[in-house]
Amino acid sequence: MAREKSIPGVDPAYLEKQKALLLRKNRHVLYFNDSEMAAIEQYCTRFKVHAKSALFREAIMTKILTELDENHPTLF
Repeated sequence: MAREKSIPGVDPAYLEKQKALLLRKNRHVLYFNDSEMAAIEQYCTRFKVHAKSALFREAIMTKILTELDENHPTLF
Protein backbone atom coordinates (compact mmCIF):
# COMPACT_ATOMS: atom_id res chain seq x y z
CA MET A 1 0.00 0.00 0.00
CA ALA A 2 1.30 3.44 -0.92
CA ARG A 3 1.45 6.03 1.81
CA GLU A 4 -0.36 9.26 1.19
CA LYS A 5 1.75 12.32 1.72
CA SER A 6 0.08 15.06 3.67
CA ILE A 7 0.40 18.40 1.99
CA PRO A 8 0.50 21.28 4.42
CA GLY A 9 -2.19 23.91 3.81
CA VAL A 10 -1.72 27.64 3.67
CA ASP A 11 -1.60 29.38 7.03
CA PRO A 12 -4.95 31.16 7.63
CA ALA A 13 -3.15 34.10 9.26
CA TYR A 14 -1.11 34.56 6.08
CA LEU A 15 -4.27 34.54 3.95
CA GLU A 16 -5.91 37.15 6.18
CA LYS A 17 -2.82 39.36 5.95
CA GLN A 18 -2.78 39.10 2.15
CA LYS A 19 -6.50 39.87 1.99
CA ALA A 20 -6.02 42.94 4.18
CA LEU A 21 -3.23 44.22 1.91
CA LEU A 22 -5.53 44.07 -1.13
CA LEU A 23 -8.37 45.96 0.56
CA ARG A 24 -9.08 49.19 -1.31
CA LYS A 25 -9.44 51.98 1.24
CA ASN A 26 -8.61 55.04 -0.84
CA ARG A 27 -11.22 56.78 -2.96
CA HIS A 28 -10.74 59.03 -5.96
CA VAL A 29 -13.54 60.60 -7.99
CA LEU A 30 -13.43 61.03 -11.78
CA TYR A 31 -15.58 63.37 -13.83
CA PHE A 32 -16.20 62.84 -17.56
CA ASN A 33 -17.75 65.17 -20.11
CA ASP A 34 -20.64 63.98 -22.29
CA SER A 35 -18.51 62.83 -25.24
CA GLU A 36 -16.10 60.91 -22.98
CA MET A 37 -19.01 59.21 -21.22
CA ALA A 38 -20.60 58.32 -24.57
CA ALA A 39 -17.34 56.71 -25.69
CA ILE A 40 -17.12 54.75 -22.43
CA GLU A 41 -20.73 53.58 -22.78
CA GLN A 42 -20.12 52.54 -26.39
CA TYR A 43 -16.98 50.60 -25.40
CA CYS A 44 -18.77 48.85 -22.53
CA THR A 45 -21.69 47.91 -24.76
CA ARG A 46 -19.49 46.64 -27.57
CA PHE A 47 -17.20 44.57 -25.35
CA LYS A 48 -19.86 43.60 -22.78
CA VAL A 49 -18.10 45.27 -19.83
CA HIS A 50 -20.27 45.31 -16.72
CA ALA A 51 -17.75 46.41 -14.10
CA LYS A 52 -16.69 49.90 -15.14
CA SER A 53 -14.67 50.48 -11.97
CA ALA A 54 -12.51 47.46 -12.79
CA LEU A 55 -12.11 48.77 -16.35
CA PHE A 56 -10.99 52.20 -15.12
CA ARG A 57 -8.68 50.74 -12.48
CA GLU A 58 -7.04 48.39 -14.98
CA ALA A 59 -6.61 51.11 -17.63
CA ILE A 60 -5.16 53.62 -15.17
CA MET A 61 -2.78 51.17 -13.52
CA THR A 62 -1.61 49.82 -16.90
CA LYS A 63 -0.78 53.35 -18.04
CA ILE A 64 0.98 54.22 -14.77
CA LEU A 65 3.04 51.04 -14.61
CA THR A 66 4.04 51.36 -18.28
CA GLU A 67 5.17 54.95 -17.78
CA LEU A 68 7.11 54.06 -14.64
CA ASP A 69 8.80 51.16 -16.42
CA GLU A 70 9.76 53.29 -19.42
CA ASN A 71 11.00 56.23 -17.34
CA HIS A 72 12.92 54.46 -14.64
CA PRO A 73 15.67 56.48 -12.93
CA THR A 74 19.17 56.14 -14.32
CA LEU A 75 22.52 56.68 -12.66
CA PHE A 76 24.05 58.77 -15.44
